Amino acid sequence: MSEALNPETPEAVLDDDADQAEEEKPLKQRKNGLYPGVSDELAESMKSGWADTELHGLEPIPQAAYTAARRAALSARFPGERLVIPAGNLKTRSNDTEYPFRASVEYAYLTGNLTEDGVLVLEPTSGGHKATIYLLPRSDRENGEFWLSGQGELWVGRRHSLTEAEQLHGIPASDVRELADALREATGPVRVVRGYDAGVEAALTDKVTAERDEELRVFLSEARLVKDEFEAGELQKAVDSTVRGFEDVVKVLDKAEATSERYIEGTFFLRARVEGNDVGYGSICAAGPHACTLHWVRNDGPVRSGDLLLLDAGVETHTLYTADVTRTLPINGTYSEIQKKIYDAVYEAQEAGIAAVQPGGKYRDFHDASQRVLAQKLVEWGLVEGPVERVLELGLQRRWTLHGTGHMLGMDVHDCAAARTETYVDGTLEPGMCLTVEPGLYFQADDLTVPEEYRGIGVRIEDDILVTEDGNRNLSAGLPRRSDEVEAWMASLKG
Repeated sequence: MSEALNPETPEAVLDDDADQAEEEKPLKQRKNGLYPGVSDELAESMKSGWADTELHGLEPIPQAAYTAARRAALSARFPGERLVIPAGNLKTRSNDTEYPFRASVEYAYLTGNLTEDGVLVLEPTSGGHKATIYLLPRSDRENGEFWLSGQGELWVGRRHSLTEAEQLHGIPASDVRELADALREATGPVRVVRGYDAGVEAALTDKVTAERDEELRVFLSEARLVKDEFEAGELQKAVDSTVRGFEDVVKVLDKAEATSERYIEGTFFLRARVEGNDVGYGSICAAGPHACTLHWVRNDGPVRSGDLLLLDAGVETHTLYTADVTRTLPINGTYSEIQKKIYDAVYEAQEAGIAAVQPGGKYRDFHDASQRVLAQKLVEWGLVEGPVERVLELGLQRRWTLHGTGHMLGMDVHDCAAARTETYVDGTLEPGMCLTVEPGLYFQADDLTVPEEYRGIGVRIEDDILVTEDGNRNLSAGLPRRSDEVEAWMASLKG
């Protein structure tokens, strides 16, 4: 990585006005930087000789009409109140390097903009609200910011101008550096989405309450329960890329055997970065007994022929919608007798769960249907004493099933998490909702209550299910689920 002259100073200033009374600001330099400063001649040279790169006639982003409708719904819910929704800021990874930026879901959902430091403000008017998107403008070439700041355009890339941003997002744009002062002077009721921008929150500290802000967060979470047409399309894109990522992994299982689970993780990540923004969450590449650890993301274990690979992974699109798919695959291409017995039980449970995803049904129905099948299997196998109703009432199956059978899916892998219980877990399914159905059985390697042949086997099958007007659609149907179909699919990919 190249060394910036003063990467810690985004507002670096080179003032060439000799008549200015105020002394020139000294540049804050890297302690061990190789250049001691900037000569007047170099500073002057860097100001000129650059072509005009302003972009004209830009088309709105594909979701612009949808984000406008979402802002209208938000405006209707909180009339007469100023609403402030930040994108968030860069976070330091170490010293002077940052994590890749990901805009807050609330901000991205309402604007489609994904850049750091942005803030959406809805100002109350007599007829609703006026929306303004506050952004960093293009790097200043007069004061040298564009080449001297660690966040200048010659270091991290070109930003859209405010005029370009207005064309793309269909929202008037202003300089975010002026926002804090405006918020401090604001009057009337204000709500802010907390946790993303400390500077914005500090400017509003005497104007907001935790209770009112939580109501805003809950509303925006519940607004995402039902996906619009654009969102459903993005989720399908995410799933389609994920299917290709799973195919990539199967083709290189021999290389993973020669290395580790990391080869699987890297293989899927390549697909995510080539076709999408990133992975939607840390990929779970759990081989052998690691499959019994629900969120195994260390991915540093061996990949052995004869074991199972539990791969739980999802591509995130450039608009931040993620897939969440799991398959449990025989590394050598063929399930053993005991592996197939456990796998087929989970498949049967998933089939029951998916069948229960219906408009007008209770959200909990798919979980209850899957858990009933798994409890029945555990009783049949003699691992727990029946009858099944007793097992379910006492939750005894949970020793081996562990987790809930699914969750809402969208811009977060566990989407709509702030929604009220009565609208989510205790709610009713509606067309446009998207959720995962993912039953599992996990027999820990040290579980002495089960026969030895079960120990160290973990199986989960997960698909992304969209509720439709007449039932449901399995977005991830492109990946086989039945054990014999999985074996045939793997054989075809290995040639």
